Amino acid sequence: MNISDQRAAARPRARGTERSVARRAELIAIGRRLFADRSYDALSMDDIARQAHVAKGLIYYYFQSKRGYYLAIIQDSVADLVTFAASGLQLPQVDRVQRTIDSYLRYAEHNQAAYRTVVSGGVGFDTEVHAIRDGVREAIVATIAEGAYGRTDIAPLARMGLLAWVCSVEGATLDWIDRPELPRDTMRELLVKTLGGAMRAIEELDPSYPAPEPARRDEA
Repeated sequence: MNISDQRAAARPRARGTERSVARRAELIAIGRRLFADRSYDALSMDDIARQAHVAKGLIYYYFQSKRGYYLAIIQDSVADLVTFAASGLQLPQVDRVQRTIDSYLRYAEHNQAAYRTVVSGGVGFDTEVHAIRDGVREAIVATIAEGAYGRTDIAPLARMGLLAWVCSVEGATLDWIDRPELPRDTMRELLVKTLGGAMRAIEELDPSYPAPEPARRDEA
């Protein structure tokens, strides 16, 4: 078989692969809508298939199990959060921080069930959900570090200071989506100011990591 024949033979497989990728993405998009405000246990596979207007076997074909489907949905939605939070490199530092926190709050607000699952670590000790949560934490820490210090390879003390802030944000955000008494803009500004406090504490303990100017102005 020559090169042309090989390419011709490969085309149907390539088209099939493209269709499979598109179909899988479509099922994930459907799942994101279904699980946006419902927990894992609230929907059975029969419920999912009926509301998605697909055969249950199709979901098993692409994801092997309900849990596999749910993990794929969480990974996909979290990837959007991390991508958006890490974008906007051209923005001024303070605007980028506000954009990151605002996108985080928007994600939690519009994907409440998934957010609770990620932050709580799933049912029991779910190592895969914990890995997703830890990945989000590290991505947010890296985004803040890049904006504040111009690099992501920061010293352990600076990393721990930012990580402690991220973990406090998780708890506050969980309470906020359960009791949304504050507007999102107010919640964002509150978290921005507490981040400034964390950065000033880092600077006090390690002067080689000076707090950005906006954080110093908050102190005045």
